[in-house]
Amino acid sequence: MKMLRRMIVFALLLAPAFPQSLPNLPLVRLGYTVKKRTTKLDGDLKEKIDANDRALNDATRNGNIGEVRRLIAKGMVLLNGGEWTDQLDYNSSLALRPDHAFVDTSKTYAVRIEQIYMPSIALEKPLSAHATLRKFAGGRGNATGEVVKDLGTFEDVSRDLREAPYRMELDLSTVADGSYSVHVDVMDGSRVLGSANTRIAAKKNLDASLAALEHEAQSAPESIRADVLYPADYVKNVDRGRFDIGTFDIAKELAEAGDIAKSGKDPFAGRTGDFKRHYFFTEAGEIMPYHLYVPTGYNGSKAFPLIVALHGLGGNEDGMLRPNYQMVEPAEKRGYIVVAPMGYRLDGFYGSPLGTDKRRAALSEQDVMHVLDIVRKNYKIDPDRTYLMGHSMGAIGTWAVGTKHPEIWAALGPISGVADPRTVASMRNIPEVVVHGDADTTVPVSGSRNMVAEMKRLGVDVKYIEVPGGSHTSVPGPNMAAIFDFFDTHKRSAGAGSGQR
Repeated sequence: MKMLRRMIVFALLLAPAFPQSLPNLPLVRLGYTVKKRTTKLDGDLKEKIDANDRALNDATRNGNIGEVRRLIAKGMVLLNGGEWTDQLDYNSSLALRPDHAFVDTSKTYAVRIEQIYMPSIALEKPLSAHATLRKFAGGRGNATGEVVKDLGTFEDVSRDLREAPYRMELDLSTVADGSYSVHVDVMDGSRVLGSANTRIAAKKNLDASLAALEHEAQSAPESIRADVLYPADYVKNVDRGRFDIGTFDIAKELAEAGDIAKSGKDPFAGRTGDFKRHYFFTEAGEIMPYHLYVPTGYNGSKAFPLIVALHGLGGNEDGMLRPNYQMVEPAEKRGYIVVAPMGYRLDGFYGSPLGTDKRRAALSEQDVMHVLDIVRKNYKIDPDRTYLMGHSMGAIGTWAVGTKHPEIWAALGPISGVADPRTVASMRNIPEVVVHGDADTTVPVSGSRNMVAEMKRLGVDVKYIEVPGGSHTSVPGPNMAAIFDFFDTHKRSAGAGSGQR
């Protein structure tokens, strides 16, 4: 178990992301791990990476997150065949922190350029900073595109931005609504020492729109109040540094919440198809989203089977219902309701002990179980045909939640996962269909092989699909029909318990 835990923590380290400025640390750590697995390590490179990893493990153990980020950046440079220089060290130390990630462009906007660790470079004179607004290029992190507006040059920037962060007030009043990156170059004369950027979502009169929505929510029916308030709650939590902007489209979310509020009734009653809902997650003090697919044949006259689908690391409640997972078509044709919870955070781990943040993992599991309760309350669900599945971290969560609540599930469907084989005994009465690619460099295939071997030893009803040449991302969609086939033929066994919580 110690070896397994070390492997997962090394690959999927859970640590707080820096609010609104730096890429999510678990994803950065995962990228480094995958890069090592796909790079030939020998000779001088192996010695350098081994030394870097020893220092990285020490920094992780000591909770020195700035040093963790520095060493990951250094490791990536080495793995790409480069040399770690003082200037690269300085560049990696920079972070840009905004007052708000969702920006009301009718007001002055401020950001601070800071450092997350003290770099080794020697600097002899004060620096300057040049800020630009750029189109957001999409994808993970804060990728930047073409320059939209020059925001000016700022003088007398400190050489020690840990001790003296530099605040810049920026005028965005002429900027159109949309997604952007604020990009700042730190200059030593004419030389760019390093750069930092942060993503923002700009909207004219945003604060007034949010206040109006909160006012409308007061008179909305209780059943839809969380749906109406969600945009305001999301914005507040991003500003608190609880998570980053993600894929949140503020203009779209405001419009949809406003339409719900103005309807004066519950627009979700009797609704079928693909849509999102929200609820008040009391233990977390937040409003949580969940994503539903309800087949068009559902009208409440008979019980339908339910699939709870858990997303992977870095995903959200939308992930498992995106086209690449190929879940919607079989759910519609075969008559399954599908619900995809957020799991509290994009790196929540659904209660698995393989995550290092115990509170986050506990809330992640609670979110899943709350959403299950809500769906069973709002829809007529067959209690003997409730299934749990997920991909990557979602597969880890499938085994974690399956272990803790074995009485509920008719079958499990983990894809590209890993867990402690000793947990199989508590799930031995639950049939499983397990999928993994043998060329997976993110979560090695041994994770599923070891679990399946223990299942077979204990006599579990298991179907194992190992895909030759399958990568971490290539196997879910093409094997989704096989998972549905397995679910079609399995109901909850009498030995699994009542299934009611």
